[in-house]
Amino acid sequence: MKFSVGYQLQDENGNPFARSLCEISEHIHEVYFPWVFTDTCRASINDIKGTINWNSQAFLEEDLFMLKKNGIRLNLLMNANCYGDKAVSKYLKNRTYSIIDHLESIGCGLDAVTTTSPFIAAMVKKKYPMIRTIASVNMRIGTIKGIDYLKDAFDGFYIQREHNRDIEYIRGIKKYTDKIGKSLHMLANSGCMTHCSMQTFHDNAVAHETNLLETDNEPEFETAGCWNYYKRKENQVGLLQNTWIRPEDIHNYDDIFNQVKLATRTMQRPINTIKAYIFGKFYGNTLSLMEPNHTKSLGGFHVDNTRFPADFFRITSTCSRRCNECDYCSKVLKEVLVETKTQ
Repeated sequence: MKFSVGYQLQDENGNPFARSLCEISEHIHEVYFPWVFTDTCRASINDIKGTINWNSQAFLEEDLFMLKKNGIRLNLLMNANCYGDKAVSKYLKNRTYSIIDHLESIGCGLDAVTTTSPFIAAMVKKKYPMIRTIASVNMRIGTIKGIDYLKDAFDGFYIQREHNRDIEYIRGIKKYTDKIGKSLHMLANSGCMTHCSMQTFHDNAVAHETNLLETDNEPEFETAGCWNYYKRKENQVGLLQNTWIRPEDIHNYDDIFNQVKLATRTMQRPINTIKAYIFGKFYGNTLSLMEPNHTKSLGGFHVDNTRFPADFFRITSTCSRRCNECDYCSKVLKEVLVETKTQ
């Protein structure tokens, strides 16, 4: 299994992220990245409250060229949840084409575009049939019907995260995508809440984050409602009921996926996380492998990855997912939750 990883300018040691990836390139399938001054499902990589990193495009281009030279595929993110009044515009089409053409001109031709927009996918397929169009995990496509509706616009689909721990269900979806000549993908380390009823609200807010940051907002309200939810101790068992897969369990998907996505775009220790999944072992705080990392919600405690019971994956990958009727994860949380010692 190889990994699809999200771009950062620097790794946890202050080294160029791309250079660190090239050192483990045999394990990296692709790097997915946003373009500068382009809305995606995360904050801008070069504009922070109007303070512009004017060197970011040059750094990005240099890094992409290095990655391409080392055999790592390039996947452009056009995955904002909302493009507003430009959603089906010639402007958005031309801007997308301009980015793709520019990358090709500097020797960084794209292998794929991941998007939440059926419009962008259709426009890319129309002009660049050699570039694969991938339906973003944020589209929450989790059924054969959902894939069927969009099979003409997309070459590949990320399975809805809520199905990650249901291997037999995924195998059924994979059988269908293989039959119609499409690829199926999975995001392994999302820290988001399962079946989050606030996801659409949050994703829309992030899509307009540049404007949102310049607005006089109510400081007591988090656009990401998970932070408010986990403040209550009785809700923290939900941290174990989410969609992430531990590095120790990723091998269970070897016969389904030849590559798996890792969320690393805003992670503090991205290379550490990638290596944990490469080697299938991690000694540390499980939540630190996730994006977002909700450890600070635990008030001085963390989740010790070495303390999970041997049957954790077997139980959580075959259960009914009626968490209100089961206390298994509550018992596990008591085993894995340990106080963080400070020096």
